[in-house]
Amino acid sequence: MEQLLFPVLIFGIMYFLLIRPQQKKMKAHQAMVTGLRRGDEVVTQGGLIGKVTKVKDANEVEVELAQGVTVRVVQSTIAQVVSKTEPAA
Repeated sequence: MEQLLFPVLIFGIMYFLLIRPQQKKMKAHQAMVTGLRRGDEVVTQGGLIGKVTKVKDANEVEVELAQGVTVRVVQSTIAQVVSKTEPAA
């Protein structure tokens, strides 16, 4: 019985210290990505800062890095939203 208690205890500690926080972080990132809309200022994982000009349906976002310079970015590569726009009335 003691031999089974130790691995179960180790798995329980690993779950609460490593697995569960990572799942929460993934859910929060997914919610942030699905909540993107035109006008949001974002930072990509590559460190590029720009403004969302168009949200496409195929997991793509068009981001304007400078005036007249737009790039297509995969939604999951957006690291954070710097500023959100207010929803249109």
